[in-house]
Amino acid sequence: QVQLVESGGGLVQAGGSLRLSCAASRRTFDIYAMGWFRQAPGKEREFVAAISRGGGRTDYADSVKGRFTISRENAKNTVYLQMNSLKPDDTAVYYCAADLQEFTIYGMSFWGKGTLVTVSS
Repeated sequence: QVQLVESGGGLVQAGGSLRLSCAASRRTFDIYAMGWFRQAPGKEREFVAAISRGGGRTDYADSVKGRFTISRENAKNTVYLQMNSLKPDDTAVYYCAADLQEFTIYGMSFWGKGTLVTVSS
């Protein structure tokens, strides 16, 4: 089992940037595929980005392609989400997730508690 703790959320103006971090509790971090998801008020949780164990494969939701970048530092047990050109529609609680597969978008087994990102217009 792995515990995940997100950080880096906050209030930002439209067009601005934020970088989210997710720290994992386990040293064997590189056995987990990682992902970011978000849930806006009144909406279902949705996929944002995912990265494979070694970082060689990534995938993004169409709504964030070209604006968000997922990356990981296995030596620091941390995955990041760099968010640029933020829009008010990006306002949501962002969740970090992990699974023991090489790469996955669906079926994440472990979840953090989330960090709130608010984008003002």
